[in-house]
Amino acid sequence: MNEPVTVWFDGGCPLCQREIALMRKLDRCGAIRFVDACDTATDCPVDRAEILARFHALEAGRLLSGAAAFAAMWRAIPILRPLGLLAGWPPATPLFERAYRTFLRFRPRLQRWLR
Repeated sequence: MNEPVTVWFDGGCPLCQREIALMRKLDRCGAIRFVDACDTATDCPVDRAEILARFHALEAGRLLSGAAAFAAMWRAIPILRPLGLLAGWPPATPLFERAYRTFLRFRPRLQRWLR
């Protein structure tokens, strides 16, 4: 079996909690190791504030962030793998990253609505 993709998420964010709960349901093969970056007992590969501000994943020894990290997570889940492959395709990658950066501008508002 391949090494699982490690995903760091903001366990204090209601939006992130919902999304990670869905990803856990879809990850029937246990291909992803989910790490709550708010848990100070866990190790983070970069500064904790950076981990909490932007989505990060470790895939095959490579630390990814933003849309690339989402693509890695999606590739690990069979039903989402086509989306992950598309997001990792060089001509499409900038579009996914732009969409992710746009989402980041609205994330605080979405978090308030979900509290």
